[in-house]
Amino acid sequence: MEVRVGQEREDEGVAPSVMLEGVRWCDVLLSLLTEPVDRALLAANPALRGVANCAVGFNNIDVAGATALGLPVSNTPDVLTDTTADLTWALLLAAARRIPEAQEYMKAGRYKLWGPNLLLGADVSPGGSGRRKVLGVVGFGRIGAAVARRAIGFDMDVIAYDPHARAQIDASGIARWAELDDLLERSDFVTLHPLLTRETHHLINERTLKRMKPTAILVNVSRGPVVDEAALVRALQERWIAGAALDVFEHEPAMAEGLRECENAVLVPHIASASADTRDKMATMAAENALAHLHGKRAPNAVNAEVYSSDAYRARISRFPTER
Repeated sequence: MEVRVGQEREDEGVAPSVMLEGVRWCDVLLSLLTEPVDRALLAANPALRGVANCAVGFNNIDVAGATALGLPVSNTPDVLTDTTADLTWALLLAAARRIPEAQEYMKAGRYKLWGPNLLLGADVSPGGSGRRKVLGVVGFGRIGAAVARRAIGFDMDVIAYDPHARAQIDASGIARWAELDDLLERSDFVTLHPLLTRETHHLINERTLKRMKPTAILVNVSRGPVVDEAALVRALQERWIAGAALDVFEHEPAMAEGLRECENAVLVPHIASASADTRDKMATMAAENALAHLHGKRAPNAVNAEVYSSDAYRARISRFPTER
């Protein structure tokens, strides 16, 4: 088996010409979420057997186009649920307690004397006021539910919004259903976990940001375009909300103008799944999916499983060698 790597440096993307050249010779394309895989690219090789995306999300791939061409597409689901939920809480706590600001304060040598008003943050637990804080979870899939479960340890009340999971929310025993506007108005912390669709693009925008409490903190570990980033910059600058913590960005890796200057924003470079154990498991799953594509078998994690019963798929695999 021959393997070719198109990305020579980890901090650089793959040029479209390199992608096209790679697709033309390969049997299976193993892609990252940074690489757009459109129908024209997939159609460049009639002998291509499948696409194995090393990520949970697959917005970078034209799945409908792949299905029409008879190509199975796979991802690496479930494995990063806990790792992403952990980072959500790390970001929430960092923003609430102003940890990045405190670290910079120390590193700059500004700490001369303790004072009662030094870097005052917000409680996540009931804290000094004794008031139970409200966590609002938008998107109640595996990750959203895992984030909600972790709130139990902080003695929080959890409300959740997901138009596709109301029954799961009601049956969870850890969260109560709330409409989006109600959730935004009541929550002290709002975490975002929806899929990126037409309906969720800019779900958080000027109107919805203005419904949040001025003391609230927004955390996004889902997809960047779920948040209107320009509106968020205004919300942070004008203190419509107290703060935000982002792992993803609308036009990643670029950030909206003014965002990096917001002291009330915690910003990290898409590291939600970045633990050694999780990334190793993701790579293993992607390889297992790729081998299934290679041998004309059903991939363990196909996102378009309907392709296997299509005429386009049967026509495609008829071109494969008999012995696989």
